[in-house]
Amino acid sequence: MCNFGGFVPADGLPIYLQIVRYVERGVAAGTIADGEELPSRRVLSAQLGVNPNTVQKAYRLLEEEGLITSRSGAKSEVCAPPEQAAALRTRLLEQEIAGFIRSLRQSRLEKEAALELIDRLWDRKEEDP
Repeated sequence: MCNFGGFVPADGLPIYLQIVRYVERGVAAGTIADGEELPSRRVLSAQLGVNPNTVQKAYRLLEEEGLITSRSGAKSEVCAPPEQAAALRTRLLEQEIAGFIRSLRQSRLEKEAALELIDRLWDRKEEDP
């Protein structure tokens, strides 16, 4: 069963989109596996303290994306074979990198300086300042 224990709501993005992102990132990272069951809409809405319609909207978007399947009267499950998970990982990384590049450009940082910065930080451990 997919665990939403690590889900932390954030301001600025509708909760249903945060649920979609949580599942997408979990699939991309391999922490949510192909065939894994999702909590029912009612269970997840109670766990997150949101309206069941909010969870329904998130699940519907995930279904439209082809990332989950739902059958009437049955639990929803992740439908992400390895090639689909890899494509999702690439898409999410491209989106994040595109946002990072926009920030660098807005800061008027030249490409060479940005690449030097990335190169310098690449091997740094996450806990290093």
